[in-house]
Amino acid sequence: MTEMNSFLHLARERGYIHQVTDEAALSARMAQGVLPAYVGFDCTADSLHVGHLLPIMLLRLLQKCGHKPVALLGGGTTKIGDPSGRDEGRQLLTEEQIEVNKAGIRRTFASFLQFGGGSSDAVMLDNAAWLDGLAYIPFLRDVGRHFSVNRMLTMDSVRLRLDRDQPLSFLEFNYMLLQSYDFLELRRRHGVALQMGGSDQWGNIVMGVELCRRIDAAEVFGATTPLLATASGAKMGKTASGAVWLNPDRLSPYDYWQFWRNTEDADVGRFLRLFTEMPMEEVSRLAALQGAEVNEAKKILATEATALLHGREAAEAAAETARTTFEGGGAAESLPSITAPLPAGLLDLAVSAGLAASKGEARRLIGQSGLRLNDEVVTDLLREVTEADLRDGAAKLSAGRKRHVLVRAG
Repeated sequence: MTEMNSFLHLARERGYIHQVTDEAALSARMAQGVLPAYVGFDCTADSLHVGHLLPIMLLRLLQKCGHKPVALLGGGTTKIGDPSGRDEGRQLLTEEQIEVNKAGIRRTFASFLQFGGGSSDAVMLDNAAWLDGLAYIPFLRDVGRHFSVNRMLTMDSVRLRLDRDQPLSFLEFNYMLLQSYDFLELRRRHGVALQMGGSDQWGNIVMGVELCRRIDAAEVFGATTPLLATASGAKMGKTASGAVWLNPDRLSPYDYWQFWRNTEDADVGRFLRLFTEMPMEEVSRLAALQGAEVNEAKKILATEATALLHGREAAEAAAETARTTFEGGGAAESLPSITAPLPAGLLDLAVSAGLAASKGEARRLIGQSGLRLNDEVVTDLLREVTEADLRDGAAKLSAGRKRHVLVRAG
């Protein structure tokens, strides 16, 4: 097996592949030379989150196998809103908001892909380049005539919304036409022959494959990654405090490390395969650990996943901060911190620090002996943090054993 067509084998081995339109033909095409492939990312926030990480890792593997990754920003499609997996329409963003979000998202990819002018160097494109200038009547005549409304109504992104009696705007109904047209334009402009995405995008991807065949008589392919949930059924990348962001200005490297450290035991092996580049033999060894030893595997997962995004130095600093905090009982200076005028109520601080989603949740934490101030369990709901609680300029506020924030006077 040549390096060029080892991509599908390695992707299946690590668990990246859920569906492929024609795997044998795609493998044969990859053996012939560099294949450009893309994943689309709408600009709904100024950072991507862990829920986007699987297709990013797939693009990274694609590049390592000698092919060309294309990261497509949805400067155009973000104005419409993807209805996939949603019970209601997305909030429509202004042009200014979309530009800010695009700038934030661009920063993420530099950690995972090598950009440049070489044959397998990654490129970043924006579908606003061809969508913003579309003329409506020519688009309907040239593209819309290839879509069956009967079939569109059977797609999960549409059917599930209608089955739940949730409104689906005509604006959103157009999304799958625009995503399919993206594939057509990318094939024409950049020779893209493969679209990848989450399994909830399968219907849209297949429509794009068919549009390229019908209009250009071109052979192109589609592949999806599995939709991930944790072993307990929770949505991947969501915590009580919200999304697990990839940009460090939204989530510190330490908090990112902690997210992976808190992985459920049953997920450790799977996440080592998907979100690190460790050899499969070592992944299998770590996945087999039981009892207290699984915690060492979690630390390795956290460090390796954080190193991919934030760099080895930041990952090892986060691991050392955790070791100092958990094993030494200290308050390492690299812990996340907030500034607040003191005195301040502990319930308010817990919410401001992201340790609780609401004051009600903070009260429940205290009732369960789960909130600590300077490593001492808090029992008083009316407890205030004052300057007398500061140790070397900060007080350490903790929820459970693994989440810590420094509170500084300001």
